[in-house]
Parts: sequence; structure tokens; C-alpha cells
Amino acid sequence: MRLLLRWLVIAISLGITAYLLPGIGIRDWQALIVGSAVLGLVNAIAKPVLTVLTFPITVLTLGLFLFVVNGLSFALAAWFVPGFEVLNLGWAMLGAIVVSIISWFLSGLDDVGSDDRDDR
Repeated sequence: MRLLLRWLVIAISLGITAYLLPGIGIRDWQALIVGSAVLGLVNAIAKPVLTVLTFPITVLTLGLFLFVVNGLSFALAAWFVPGFEVLNLGWAMLGAIVVSIISWFLSGLDDVGSDDRDDR
């Protein structure tokens, strides 16, 4: 159930991002669903590999190169899915940032009203 909810959050975030940013396009709802699944897979498989391979340049740039790695992951997901288009790496980087912010916000809404804190 948690995986399905996470997938839904990514799909909603991706749809909002495509609506807000003119450099990112989603043709239909099928591309949105498949794009969110592929984005999740790319973030789980390819992004850690890219992060390890680019570790030296990430250290030299004090972590700012991770924005490029996120953009590359976003563009890679768009490359795999027909109907999910990203114009260039700049839009991919901005799209990755916007999807992350919206996903973080939507995931935070899931925690509203739940009291999972320890009363120590």
C-alpha cells in the first residue's frame, strides 16, 4: 500500500511539474503513469550509480553537481517513456527540483494528523 501511495505522489508531482514548466511535456495520462514508474525505477537504480561515479566532481563542487545528477536521472526517465518529453538538461534539472519539492510537500500531507512521536 505504501508503494502505491508513493507512486501516486510521484505521478501527481510529475503532472503538476509538466503543467507548470513549459520545457517538460506529458502527452496523456498513460505517459504520466508510466513516466512516474520509470522515474521511480531510475531514481532507485541509475541515480545511485551516477552518484558514485560522479563522487569526485560532486566533492569538488561542494555537492552542487548532484543537481546535474538529478537532472540526468530525470532526462533518462523521459528518454525511456514515449509521451514524456524534456527539452534539455536545464529543464530536466528544474523539473527534478520541482518534482522533489512537490513530492516532499505531498508526502508531508500524509503525516498531518498522525501522532507517531514518542512521549518521552
